[in-house]
Amino acid sequence: MLKRELLDTAQIDDGELLELFSHGRDFMILLGRNELMSTRMRFSEEQLAEMTLDRLSKTAPRILIGGYGMGFTLRAALARLPEDAQVVVAEISEKIIEWAQGPMADLTGGTMSDPRLDLKICDVAALIDDANDGTCAKFDAILLDVDNGPDGMVRADNNRIYSRTGLGKARDALKPGGIVSVWSAARDYGFTKRMKEAGYDVDEVGVRSRPNNKGAHHVIWFGKKRGA
Repeated sequence: MLKRELLDTAQIDDGELLELFSHGRDFMILLGRNELMSTRMRFSEEQLAEMTLDRLSKTAPRILIGGYGMGFTLRAALARLPEDAQVVVAEISEKIIEWAQGPMADLTGGTMSDPRLDLKICDVAALIDDANDGTCAKFDAILLDVDNGPDGMVRADNNRIYSRTGLGKARDALKPGGIVSVWSAARDYGFTKRMKEAGYDVDEVGVRSRPNNKGAHHVIWFGKKRGA
């Protein structure tokens, strides 16, 4: 029987310790006993990109992805987007990117050299603030997968992203017709209410972690900027 092998650890600034394991050909990232992500269960993270793009009317959007993780959402977005689209990725941990270019290089492929990618080692909240103060252009979509759901599990400061104020800032960082989408491992009825109170028309969709209707039940919220 194959055993999990610890490959490396990453200490998130002001946050928790993440561990990268291999299990045969698969990889997984754990926080304590919680499996945050795995190469065996990627479908819902890919659907975060697919379903968001399905809801956008602009063919060459500028999108922001909060959290690189294992790159499933990014790769799914790049597979759909034309050459003149822009994808900004905010990843708080340089170690996560090192893993993408090191142990998981075969999985990453040529993603990091894609000309549409603008990779930032920073808090996604900082880029949302930049869009609001004019430091950078606003976004057609903001895709958030920086925790296991809408709470600061990996990093306490992430709670501000999911607060009514934080959701309002994300709304204001959108162009007309823009969408904020949030991935979660479980339902959170309070979060649905917060999104509505923050000025979104909300669509909550259940997605399985594997294709063909298999695996764990995950949730993605899609919030369209109200009145746009």
